[in-house]
Amino acid sequence: MRVAGAGGGLSVFLPPMLILSLLPDTYAICRLPSTDPVPVWAISGALSSVTRSADELSIVCRERGIPDDVVREGKWRCLRVATQLDLSLTGILASLVVPLANAMISVFSLSTYDTDYLLVKADMLDRAIEVLREAGHDVTLN
Repeated sequence: MRVAGAGGGLSVFLPPMLILSLLPDTYAICRLPSTDPVPVWAISGALSSVTRSADELSIVCRERGIPDDVVREGKWRCLRVATQLDLSLTGILASLVVPLANAMISVFSLSTYDTDYLLVKADMLDRAIEVLREAGHDVTLN
C-alpha cells in the first residue's frame, strides 16, 4: 500500500502484513559444477531449489542426506510466506528483508511462482522471528 505524501506524490510504502510459517527441516545451500546433473538427494524435503548458471549448479535443499564431499553452507532454517502472492505485487520481499538487514541478520531468499522463502541461519532464527513480528508480520511455528 502506498500513502500520498506532500503535494499528492507517493512517498511512503506500507507493506502488507504477511503470514510466515517455519518449515521443519534444516537446510543447506550447495554448490556443484555447472555441468553436473541434478542429484537425487537435492530434491527431497518440503523445499528444494535448483538453479543452473554458466558458473555453477546451486542447490538449496534439506541438509540431511547431502554427501560429505559436497561444497555447502548448512544450518539454515526456512520461513515460507504462507499466502499465494500475485506476481504483480511489489515490495513483498523488501518488507521482510529490510527489517532483517537493519537488525544485521543475513538472509538467503528464494522466490517461486506462488510465494517467497527466507532462509536464516539457525542460530539467528529466534531473533529473526522477533524482528519480523516487530515489523508487523505473523510468524507461525509448526
